[in-house]
Amino acid sequence: MEQRHLGRTGLRVSRIGLGTLTWGRDTDEHDAADQLKVFWEAGGTLVDTADVYGGGEAEYLLGRLVERLVPRRDLVIATKAGSVLEAGRRSDGSRGHLLAALDASLDRLGTDYVDLWQIHAFDPLTPLEETLQALDMAVNSGRARYVGVSNFCGWQLAKAATWQLAAPGIRTRLASTQMEYSLLQRGVEREVLPAALDLGVGLLPSSPLGRGVLTGKYRTATPGDSRGASDLMAAFVEPYLDEAASRIVDAVATAADGLATTPLEVALAWVRDRPGVVAPIVGARTAQQLTAALSVETLSLPDEICQALDDVSAPVHRYPDQDWSTL
Repeated sequence: MEQRHLGRTGLRVSRIGLGTLTWGRDTDEHDAADQLKVFWEAGGTLVDTADVYGGGEAEYLLGRLVERLVPRRDLVIATKAGSVLEAGRRSDGSRGHLLAALDASLDRLGTDYVDLWQIHAFDPLTPLEETLQALDMAVNSGRARYVGVSNFCGWQLAKAATWQLAAPGIRTRLASTQMEYSLLQRGVEREVLPAALDLGVGLLPSSPLGRGVLTGKYRTATPGDSRGASDLMAAFVEPYLDEAASRIVDAVATAADGLATTPLEVALAWVRDRPGVVAPIVGARTAQQLTAALSVETLSLPDEICQALDDVSAPVHRYPDQDWSTL
């Protein structure tokens, strides 16, 4: 699998990442082991998790599999901290919480360091410089090799990345930002992606298949074994089952027919090769599903197909976003 630099850093990662959102919850150890082995054998290196996935079980499961199945040196392990499950509060970016969460993650993962440590969400109740200082401390102590953020809007990313760049050699530059990005969700193109490109921050798209909808499996009905049919995940899928999304899914299916491939591969290739994108994070339920996603490695979409998909999924840009002067 092709490797790409993560932002303006020396860290190289596979251009498809393996997500572990369901590990320890819907994905048991046997299925997780199959996925990790398939991913590694295909040349994949970037494995993304978080301290809250499965209440910590995803990290614990990944830690049990590393070395037993895959050498630690062959993986780029990325985790996140800062997301909390408290009444009235969804994020905690305080230095104390973040560093304690990192130590707990390392313990569950069974490793001395993570390759990429990410702030899971912006915390409006904590000074940003305090949050970012936790990143510096993690790198300086050797517990993290590179750092990034997740779910930061445009101004938040620009402020954080600029703050880190203001003291080179003292503060650690942001390597990445992880955001939802797909043909069904192109909101990052308004301000996040321009900021990332300008500041040398690599984009790691989550839900690159539109929460599974872009595979086409919901075109006629909701499969009984799908996320859309589960009590826990149905509300996550539902926003992408409207008429506007249906038109985009139909266009992806038409393109797939013309290229003799699958809607999954077309949708994944489109986002993988967008400017600023480093590695879409793919979460699969089974090793078979993951294998289907990894087969995109040999596919590059023709320019005319990319343009057609751009047109049918084009978001509305209004003042004062990018190119406002043309409106």
